[in-house]
Amino acid sequence: MAGTMLWRVRATLPDRPGALAALAQRCGEAGVNILGMQIFPGLEQVTDEFVLRTPEGWGEPEICDLITASGGGEIVVQAANEAALADQPTRYVQACRHVLERPMSFPEVVAQFFDAEAEAPPGIVHDTMELRVADVDVQLHRTAPFTATEHARGAAMADLVNDVLDRTRESAAIGTTPPVRRLGTGSTPDLVVAGETVTAMIDGVAVGLGEVLGPVEDDEHVRLVNLRVDPAWQRRGIGTRLLVDTARLAHMVGADEILLTTQSDNQAVLPMVLAAGMRGRIRMAGDLLTVKVPVRDLKPLDR
Repeated sequence: MAGTMLWRVRATLPDRPGALAALAQRCGEAGVNILGMQIFPGLEQVTDEFVLRTPEGWGEPEICDLITASGGGEIVVQAANEAALADQPTRYVQACRHVLERPMSFPEVVAQFFDAEAEAPPGIVHDTMELRVADVDVQLHRTAPFTATEHARGAAMADLVNDVLDRTRESAAIGTTPPVRRLGTGSTPDLVVAGETVTAMIDGVAVGLGEVLGPVEDDEHVRLVNLRVDPAWQRRGIGTRLLVDTARLAHMVGADEILLTTQSDNQAVLPMVLAAGMRGRIRMAGDLLTVKVPVRDLKPLDR
């Protein structure tokens, strides 16, 4: 890291006149250029984020010594690239536009916006921000503590997603769902359990399937779940009923949590989980969306 020239640095400074000037003077004397800056005010101290270009040969120890000598504390230093110079208000607007276009991308977008990770870094002291989208929890983790300003920004973005989801549910309620064919005269499925599978049957025809699969690699108490509904019978609540009974079946066979995995552009997963009255943790990585739902408190499924 010693050869890295660009750094993202967070530190707290006393909330008094001249604190920033003292730091700027020391940076100038050391040949360190301040290329970018964000200010997160607090009651007694201020959290500042800087993008610094340092002389060749500088590393984390030299930067920490510089900030400490200027009165700074709680210092977090990370190597950076030119992306760190992007205008922050512009990034925020772009993130909101992306969320409006694809609400299911919220976990990925918000993690990128806050330079955070969806999974806690193992063995590293970190801070966690938890955001609520309806009844789904989205967690962000990073080594630099989240400020009150960032918590407010995250909550505002979560509210934006909730508004989009509410409009989607309202549209479905007034009948904007396109008409689909029916396989028979009935519309309420019978759910048949066999082994570790729940099948939705209408007039003797299978229109949906829920399967409890094997445990994930790193936790035997988390079982993978596969759900499928005939396209002609989607958006009728069948997937929600399958999810509930499949989750109860998973609990009956020893699972504490279930994990659903689908493509990131699948707009049906989150509304289905919410309609089932379940709380979950959602994560997006690349083209995959995963939702982990606790089932330990569910009533076991009667066979």
